[in-house]
Amino acid sequence: MNGRAVPPGTYSFDDLQPGDHWRTGRREVTGELIDAFSELTHDRFEIHLDDHAATGYGFPSRVAHGLLVLSVIDGLKNNASVRLRAIASLGWDWSFRNPVLIGTSVQAVISVESMRPTSNPTRGIVTLNFDVRDIENTTLQSGTNALMLMRENA
Repeated sequence: MNGRAVPPGTYSFDDLQPGDHWRTGRREVTGELIDAFSELTHDRFEIHLDDHAATGYGFPSRVAHGLLVLSVIDGLKNNASVRLRAIASLGWDWSFRNPVLIGTSVQAVISVESMRPTSNPTRGIVTLNFDVRDIENTTLQSGTNALMLMRENA
């Protein structure tokens, strides 16, 4: 991977540069997590809740909600050893590349894709690139997140 491997710490917009990258921790996607997400969102599509239904759609077992995995990754980002002085998420552009089954451990490699200052001198916007992988290094999800950060002197 090109660019600087960012060491643990807290970073503002001015501390980063395109190509910087780091890894999040890992989290296992459990059946209990899928059930709780289904209850929270009322998304009860059968491939998420029933092994037999999932196999009928060609999956080996229940499949996690794509948005559940994205939410887990956002949580891992916010609890990584690399902390960003974030103000707000401005949007996501995301792809669900492979199914996430019960028992899958997910982790993201995050890299700074681009940066731009805003008209407010206390803020800047970074676009973060995410590559979400399992332990076998298979890409499960990928995409970008535009994130507003505090500037160094703010």
